[in-house]
Amino acid sequence: MVVQSVTSAPESLAEEQAARIRRYLFTMGVRTACFILAAVTATQGAPWWVWGSFSVAAVLLPYIAVVMANAVRPRTAGRTNPVTPIVDHTRQIER
Repeated sequence: MVVQSVTSAPESLAEEQAARIRRYLFTMGVRTACFILAAVTATQGAPWWVWGSFSVAAVLLPYIAVVMANAVRPRTAGRTNPVTPIVDHTRQIER
């Protein structure tokens, strides 16, 4: 019989999905910031490579966000061995 240790249990599906959603939302937030910065720097007369860099990032980040959100980490077993209790057969209290 294989004993399942608490430390070797894989991450729950709900926690994994929540982490992927947070990563997606963060990436899309950065994309929104790049889009706004591209518009602001282009209208303020910044060099073309500044607003161009923000524009390229705003275009490429949705693809990166989707790929990262769909990437599921492999479920691996824990790195520790289960701990089994030691049975002590000595009498502690005598009547």
